[in-house]
Amino acid sequence: MKIKFFIVLLLFTKSVFSQEQFSIYFDSNKSDLKKSEMLKLNTWILANKEVKIVGVHGFCDEDGSNGYNDTLAKNRINYVFEKVKDKIKFREDFKTRSFGELHSLSKVKAQNRKVTLYYILAKDLKNENEILKIKKTEIIAVPKIIPTNKLAIKYPEKLVFENPDGTKSEFKMDTVFMKKITFAKSGEKLKIENLNFVINTFAVVNESRGKLYELLLVLEKNPNLKIEIQGHLCCQKIDRVGLSTLRAKAIMNFLVNNKIEKSRISYKGFGSDQPIYPLPEKSEKEAAANRRVEIEIITNE
Repeated sequence: MKIKFFIVLLLFTKSVFSQEQFSIYFDSNKSDLKKSEMLKLNTWILANKEVKIVGVHGFCDEDGSNGYNDTLAKNRINYVFEKVKDKIKFREDFKTRSFGELHSLSKVKAQNRKVTLYYILAKDLKNENEILKIKKTEIIAVPKIIPTNKLAIKYPEKLVFENPDGTKSEFKMDTVFMKKITFAKSGEKLKIENLNFVINTFAVVNESRGKLYELLLVLEKNPNLKIEIQGHLCCQKIDRVGLSTLRAKAIMNFLVNNKIEKSRISYKGFGSDQPIYPLPEKSEKEAAANRRVEIEIITNE
């Protein structure tokens, strides 16, 4: 006998869920929304910018195995969460509470393929803990824990590129650097070593192509990671053509062209305003240190 299935991502008491909720529906076996449901979600976001979301649940119909439905429901939750998280507030401890069964399986399968958002209206936020039936003794800091899925991430040791002339080049991946980004904290800056450009341009030299793919792979494996790409120049006090900005933007464009959401990446050029060594540099070593690209971690949940 088939059983109904649902995934709970954000957890709170039943009494609050009976009040404010909003659902969007998915086609069978799909984890992305069709245009009409995406429009519905965007319309709801525009009308509810002042609310606070306290629950996001993903549901499937009774078709498929529990394992398949588990993955599908999680993918639906992640899809909606990515669309909403930067536009509406979420309660910080949303993953720490449990509640009883909330979902009754409908006879109409299409009504079971959904994600439901539960939220508190702006006028009620002053009574948030009371509404959620949270006692003062329950309000404790949630420790930062490294998700096990980050610990399980594996990066390739090498990549093979096909050159324009048909030959192939092999690039050894800096997995140590990739792991550093994976576990970096918000506000931390990391230099992209050996990322070089054609002189006086924003074109990356062929020998440095692998550095772009290192960054791409890290962003693909860490969907909550947001970064700012920062360009720096050496040797001259004035960045007359905005070259540091163009180089940072070129890296961002590479990532966006390879399907990283633009909302996760920003860029900025500092010219020579933040040198590691004072200008004028005393050696090529100092100039090379000043001539760099760094990434700053904006968020890394």
